[in-house]
Amino acid sequence: MRLASIAIATALVAVCGAPALANECPLLQRQMDRQVGNRLDNASYQAKEKMKEAQALHQQGKHAESVAMYDEAAKIIGVTLEHKK
Repeated sequence: MRLASIAIATALVAVCGAPALANECPLLQRQMDRQVGNRLDNASYQAKEKMKEAQALHQQGKHAESVAMYDEAAKIIGVTLEHKK
């Protein structure tokens, strides 16, 4: 019984957490768009490539991976993204 309760709780966290992350991806994309803008330096180029990967992950429904990829892109250009709480 205890194992079943743990399994149900884990499933609920996974299901309830996914929509929040799905909504966060576009927010992070907008933040990154503002940061890289029309910059042409190498760091911005690398960040834009990571952003493309993050967008692809988002479209595949891999929202946690997408959020992590946006964080990597932000780190490349030395900024910190604001995440939903």
